[in-house]
Amino acid sequence: MAQKNETQLSEFILLGFSANCQPFLFSIFLMIYFFTLTGNMMIIATVTFEPKLHSPMYLFLRSLSLTEIFYISVTLPRMLRDFLHSDRSISFIGCAAQLYFFCFLGTTECFLLAFMAYDRFVAICHPLHYMIIMTKTKCLELSLGSWLSGIFLSLMQISYVFSLPFCSSNVIDHFFCDILPIVKLACADTFANEIAILVYSSLVIPLPFLLILVSYVRIINSVLKIPSSAGRKKAFSTCGSHLTSVTLFYGTATITYLKTKSIETYGGAKVISLLYIVFIPMLNPLIYSLRNSIIKNAMFKLIKR
Repeated sequence: MAQKNETQLSEFILLGFSANCQPFLFSIFLMIYFFTLTGNMMIIATVTFEPKLHSPMYLFLRSLSLTEIFYISVTLPRMLRDFLHSDRSISFIGCAAQLYFFCFLGTTECFLLAFMAYDRFVAICHPLHYMIIMTKTKCLELSLGSWLSGIFLSLMQISYVFSLPFCSSNVIDHFFCDILPIVKLACADTFANEIAILVYSSLVIPLPFLLILVSYVRIINSVLKIPSSAGRKKAFSTCGSHLTSVTLFYGTATITYLKTKSIETYGGAKVISLLYIVFIPMLNPLIYSLRNSIIKNAMFKLIKR
């Protein structure tokens, strides 16, 4: 009997949202998904085909848009499928794969946002040396470093989580395989895993955010030294979109993952998760295009072609 109780689960069940208007939610989130893919692909195409945008700032933006497409595609198609099906089971391997790619792409985005802040720091604080410091090769190296950081940091974390025994309940109180509700299902002492989650979260959230914070402290210090108000306004305008994106992404991610006690009251975290999983990837194309006349004009030129 004891041996039977220790049998590893072969699948999980995603509770999702217990709303009565599933077809309506399906329509809303399908439109969001379509808009997100279209907006981010437009930014990728605009930066790729417009030579004037082949500068590090826009190359980082292209990498961010590519990340957003993959990021939302890890969770939203599955959520759309569950709106229309009563069977919400997901295999053990499928759940592990979804969580891995979710963590991998989320980590990548954290580091990309940090390197974008560093790019703005160099551009504003060291304008004469900008083209020497932030070359296209350096931009490619930093973007690649963001992806590699996500690949390896997430691989270690997911391997640790899915080495736990799961032998009782297989119901995940979420719309995707997220790390906190999965750890909650383990039939073993998860204190070490919670510490590992906290360490992992500390590496991928506060560490890049510290680089962003230091960059913007230096930026503000330099901008305040500019004598003309027009010059100060122009310098700050290049950072507005990035600051908005950082605030939205890091704010919601911090609330969710740096408070492991949210495991006990996880219902509210499902709603918060929608912000950085669904709405931020949708808003980023708007944030970066509406506030940047260069991108807007290049987009219109590309559409006319």
